[in-house]
Amino acid sequence: MNAKNVLTFAADQEARFVSVRFTDLPGSWHHLTFPIAQLSEDSFEDGFGFDASSLRGWAAIHESDMLLVPDPSRFWIDPFTEETTLCLIANAVDPITKEGYWLDPRSVAQRAESYLNFTGIADTAYFGPEAEFFVFDEARFHNEQSSAGYFVNSEEGHWNSGREGGDNPNNGLHIRAKEGYVPVSPLDTLVDLRNSISAILGEVGIDVECHHHEVATAGQCEIDFRFSNLLHTADNLMLFKYVVKNTAYAAGKTATFMPKPLFGDNGSGMHVHQSLWNGGEPLFGGDQYAGLSEMAKFYIGGLLKHAPAIVGFAAPTTNSYKRLVPGFEAPVNLAYSARNRSAAVRIPMFSASPKAKRLEFRPPDPSCNPYLTFAALLMAGLDGIQNRIDPGEPLDKDIYDLPPEELANVPSLPGSLDESLKALENDHDFLLKGDVFTTSLIDRWITYKREHEITPLRLRPHPLEFSMYYDI
Repeated sequence: MNAKNVLTFAADQEARFVSVRFTDLPGSWHHLTFPIAQLSEDSFEDGFGFDASSLRGWAAIHESDMLLVPDPSRFWIDPFTEETTLCLIANAVDPITKEGYWLDPRSVAQRAESYLNFTGIADTAYFGPEAEFFVFDEARFHNEQSSAGYFVNSEEGHWNSGREGGDNPNNGLHIRAKEGYVPVSPLDTLVDLRNSISAILGEVGIDVECHHHEVATAGQCEIDFRFSNLLHTADNLMLFKYVVKNTAYAAGKTATFMPKPLFGDNGSGMHVHQSLWNGGEPLFGGDQYAGLSEMAKFYIGGLLKHAPAIVGFAAPTTNSYKRLVPGFEAPVNLAYSARNRSAAVRIPMFSASPKAKRLEFRPPDPSCNPYLTFAALLMAGLDGIQNRIDPGEPLDKDIYDLPPEELANVPSLPGSLDESLKALENDHDFLLKGDVFTTSLIDRWITYKREHEITPLRLRPHPLEFSMYYDI
């Protein structure tokens, strides 16, 4: 696609405005809206000027002027605006150097794809995320000096089994904890909502493959969409989250991609499927374990070696580590397996076709910035291939039946965001190849996370601490 195609589409759709979207460092979408007359062919080279100084983790006040340069390969009509609005995804570009802004996540993903081509190993990296989420009927929270708390609720939640009726009679049909995986209605109350989300995703160019209720009570869902190359999958994930949240909002509900909003039930993960192709041919199929090629095994070796650092991007919130807890079926074990879902890397066995061979990296969650996460995963895998990193033997045993002395030999992920950031500090040379990441960006990421997320949490008493310690 080129600029002319975009302008023709906008004219055919009678668009009156254009929303130019970009992603900040933590991974949230932002946009500027212009009358459609402001969009021309030159816009795709000259960009739109904006002030980047007020965005999380971005420019200082003395370097705030920035350009948003749209990518003509991805456009759609916003399904949630009253006036017909064309949407474009843009890169943040330095107005002086005309290069991607050093803190622009999308530019990192583009550099990762360029580096892949430079290596000659492959020309395409396919990514397919499975982003789980919760849909609640109500969510509220507060953090004051003298009080703190949260409340989430869903009519599906098993805690509502004893609720008195009133204007909303209790029908007694609620999902027990950890028993929410693929029930039919009336237990699954969100079929129509997921259908609506899937239909809208199709309208904006995202092909849905399947949707279902997930394991947790109280509205946990999964909607799987078709894989694509690294950059466009990251674009699609940002759009996916936008559609999910806005469709839920329009239905009078609220959706969250927070990894662990409920105590005592499954959290929301984002397993990321990956494969390398070259000249239209798959590179991960072969005659080794689980039908993998030697290249795929070395890619796994890179993922496992660098996993503690990768999760500094892939599981990037303090809440992420409420999900990544050993002993609760979480993918914290740094091993690979065709069967064991507690292993960090799983090899799906649904098909023996070489075209279907891929790796599933399970620790990420949907709170991550997909541009940075996918780029980090690719760089770790390429490092494994380049250095022929042996991933060791697969872990096909039941992890819960392993004797302590054998389990002690299985390394695991860091237990907190702070530990993950320390791992990233100590292991990031693999990210710097090809100038994909920069030391400055990694330092900014670590500093932002410590100052704005880890330290504020450390400073605040937790409600559970009152239960444990008030009577000391």
